[in-house]
Amino acid sequence: MIEVGADGRTWLLSGPTSSYALRLTDRDELLHLYWGARIALADAEALAAEPPLPERPFESPLDGSEEYPVDGGPRFARPALSVRDDTVRGTEWQHAGSAVDGDALQIHFRDPLHHLGITLAYRLRGDVVERSVHLAHEGGRGARPLEVLRADSATWTLPWRERWRLSQLHGRWAAESRLVRSAVTYGEKVIGSRRGHTGHQHLPWVALDAEGATEEHGEVYSCALAWSGSWRITVHQLPDGTVQISGGMGHDDCGVTVLEPGASIATPVFAGLWSGDGFGGASRAWHAYQREHVIPDADIVRPVLYNSWEATGFDITEEQQRALARKAAALGVELFVVDDAWFGGRVSDRSGLGDWTPNPDRFPGGLKPLADEVHGLGMRFGIWVEPEMVNPDSDLYRAHPDWVQYQPGRGRAEFRNQLVLDLSREDVRAYLWGRLDALLTGAPIDFVKWDFNRSFTDAGRPGAAGPEPWWAHGRHLYDLLDRLRTAHPAVAFESCSGGGGRVDLGILSRVDQVWTSDNTDPLDRLAIQHGFSQLHPARVMAAWVTDSPHTQLNGRTSSLRFRFVSAMAGVLGIGADLARWSESELAEAREWVDLYKEIRPLVQLGDLYRLRPPEGGLSAVQYVRGDEAVVLAWLGAQAYGEEQAPVRLRGLDPAASYACRDTGETYRGAVLMRRGLRTGLKGDLDAGVFRLRRM
Repeated sequence: MIEVGADGRTWLLSGPTSSYALRLTDRDELLHLYWGARIALADAEALAAEPPLPERPFESPLDGSEEYPVDGGPRFARPALSVRDDTVRGTEWQHAGSAVDGDALQIHFRDPLHHLGITLAYRLRGDVVERSVHLAHEGGRGARPLEVLRADSATWTLPWRERWRLSQLHGRWAAESRLVRSAVTYGEKVIGSRRGHTGHQHLPWVALDAEGATEEHGEVYSCALAWSGSWRITVHQLPDGTVQISGGMGHDDCGVTVLEPGASIATPVFAGLWSGDGFGGASRAWHAYQREHVIPDADIVRPVLYNSWEATGFDITEEQQRALARKAAALGVELFVVDDAWFGGRVSDRSGLGDWTPNPDRFPGGLKPLADEVHGLGMRFGIWVEPEMVNPDSDLYRAHPDWVQYQPGRGRAEFRNQLVLDLSREDVRAYLWGRLDALLTGAPIDFVKWDFNRSFTDAGRPGAAGPEPWWAHGRHLYDLLDRLRTAHPAVAFESCSGGGGRVDLGILSRVDQVWTSDNTDPLDRLAIQHGFSQLHPARVMAAWVTDSPHTQLNGRTSSLRFRFVSAMAGVLGIGADLARWSESELAEAREWVDLYKEIRPLVQLGDLYRLRPPEGGLSAVQYVRGDEAVVLAWLGAQAYGEEQAPVRLRGLDPAASYACRDTGETYRGAVLMRRGLRTGLKGDLDAGVFRLRRM
């Protein structure tokens, strides 16, 4: 609901539990009024009527109170918007109207000197406020172009509190999405990516709490950016103690774009959420928002997947894939995916990228015969691609060496023996569309794993307009995915970037799931999945069962039980060499797959409660949907032979009774929530699944 004050200059946006208010002064200063628990319009107008604080020498009264700080005028805080032409830098705007359309608000401004139209856009999605900015060069012929140095999507202003704490998700390859919390201090804390993609190092999300919020109690303010290119989020505590969060696309020195007369640009959404129910309440609200408003077909559960990469590497044949498909089908797998090396001259990571046609020696009849057999086994068929990349040893690069990103006169740096195609070129985009459309038309493909394995280093090309290759790549990637989904609506997509290097709200609006991490060690994955769940739901979190010992990273040995229960916390997949599994292992795996299919609606579509974090010892999560709940519990190691403390459940009816199929016991809801459920786990790397139904 959006309400407007009597004078048309106060706006109140209210969701089920929260409100957001702003006020336009007589001097066309847009001030932030309030963000927190739900209030009435009269409360917002009372806040707007309060006298301003007394001015202080050397400080600006606008700093910390403006809704969207711009560069220029009496301001010293970090600007969200910075533009310049060849003579003048900064913005001096005038109010140019506003409009409310259902759950959307637009407030318009104009800078007459720069002929720049600025629209601040708001949309309510439950308690999530989506914010973005639209910039338009409204000058006529002969007007000077405008260089957009910075165009953040939003600045969020928090209420004054004595001490704030920052939560963020940091990491690296094979160690993504690890949660860390630290005190907010005076000055700026900046996270982001200079890599051309979201990055393994930080997810574009922050949460701030004061007064000691816990998993289920206290106020939490959190923000998430919907952008898959380079980005930056800044948490700034000003000298008076005010805390602001500003974020958007682009890093510090790459700029955004150059606007010619008549051109415009829209920033990605930077969404904000207030929760009064702690970090768990914030997570459940984010999950519900993504399932309802972001993720395509989010009400449809994702299938159990088998991926052949770890069984074969680059040495693949059609008959080998057929044999693996038969074994996967026998386990109850629903989607069979051929990973790398099915195309071109791809015999190692040094060749073939860019040549998206089936290798005639490995697949003489193309992919259709294999896909038909997979379908005949009752499974869907998927493939791996990495369209934005090219190997120098490829037919594509030999024909078009100018199609890659590079700085004229400089060497072309290679990572993983590959270069990045320049999506700002129309001919590159036409080639990718033609090859991918032909691929999806020429064989019955149901699923595409879309990878991105190399960060930007040389973003540029001769004649490129300033920073264009940086921001244009992400925009054209979105356009290509949107076009493919429209042309092939039955095909599902997974985003991968060497694991979790491209996970954000922007890519999630165009794919069905994401590859969380290349690290499939079941113990390591508990911490990765714990961090991932702070923002994103299990419905998009791909998780695999792979071989033991875990040879890729640490050599750790774990039981099939522990590996499956770890992976069942998301979208279950299997990435092991099934040809090496014993009959008893295959039989046990079939039982775990059957169990996952039973609990899948709860895991993928239910409400998540993080019961105990994976910080050593016993950890557990719970999913609740309707009258059913399921608990997944893991024990890293049993110390001193001690029994594990009961795990206290959440989200149940304390007055109801619940039957547990796995213990054979009946429990009162109040007992499960206040005393807890005894898991009986013991030893090292033990795990269990506990299914509860309200009686």
